[in-house]
Amino acid sequence: MDRPIVACVLAGGTGSRLYPASRSDRPKQFHSFGGERSLLSRTMDRTAFADERYVLTRDSFTDEIHDHAPEAGVLVEPDGKDTGPALVYAAWRLRDRFEREPVLVCLPSDHHVADEAVFAARLERAAEIAVETDGLVTLGVEPTRPATGYGYIVPTRSDFDEDGYAAVERFTEKPDREAATRLVDAGAYWNAGIFAWTPSALLQDARDSPLAPLVDALEDGDPDGGFDAVDSISVDYAIMERSTDVSVTPLSVGWDDLGTWDAVGRVFETTRDDTANDLVAGEILSIDAANNVVAAPDSHVSVLEVDDLIVAAFDDRILVAPRDASQRVRDVVTRLRDRDAF
Repeated sequence: MDRPIVACVLAGGTGSRLYPASRSDRPKQFHSFGGERSLLSRTMDRTAFADERYVLTRDSFTDEIHDHAPEAGVLVEPDGKDTGPALVYAAWRLRDRFEREPVLVCLPSDHHVADEAVFAARLERAAEIAVETDGLVTLGVEPTRPATGYGYIVPTRSDFDEDGYAAVERFTEKPDREAATRLVDAGAYWNAGIFAWTPSALLQDARDSPLAPLVDALEDGDPDGGFDAVDSISVDYAIMERSTDVSVTPLSVGWDDLGTWDAVGRVFETTRDDTANDLVAGEILSIDAANNVVAAPDSHVSVLEVDDLIVAAFDDRILVAPRDASQRVRDVVTRLRDRDAF
């Protein structure tokens, strides 16, 4: 391709559903969760195909970003207001840094990928599609189960053409299990939150979205004022679901969004004992117990006649919850934030 590919890695969140490992001063992207390298470091490894790489983060994380991604430039967003403002800001900052406008490949820093080579190849193809269509491109993961914690992408047709992409008919956010089953059966894809576009294409669609005041302020050289003028909103709600020029290309690779303890236990099974408990970190004694996720790097945990639990202990904090309540851990964090104790 005759223009630079720039990887933009989102690393400004805290990962509240992975409390107590994730705290306000140590977000999940800096943890390894069973691997030898942090989630952010592994994400940077799989974006090595790009001509340049940037990490988009908040000011309080900047120093530590350099420890995990020394090869990357750092973009500091003026305020943490979800992926919509963040990605519009990144597009504005990166648009004029090259002789020819780049194509951006934007991805979170906290995913698990089974086949890194295939993943990189699909991201490169998504960048090509973004240039060919002059539109917005999202990568859809082929689902392995009717997950209720993910959004879904419905393409306009079930068989992709020889170019490997199709227009998006609609997005569906986190359906219940019955609806998720119907979507999987109908050929929908998981929305992985991985995108490709040129800065001009994204900024053009952002002008006709709730993020229009931010675009105007950025063009006037006032990013702080622009962030003050908009609410927190994801790029999916703000732009992708409103745009009439979005394509989806399939991501056929083992993938998981490491947003919950259930997902971490499913992916990082550093030790699995004969009762099938997932040990993410620490030591475990298990007696007549199964399907528990245990994460306690500095502790020995004994589980007796309990199933389907999360047991996470970090520093002076302990979380015990049903495994199927993984999504609700953010409710604990909300209460702690109200007490200024997160």
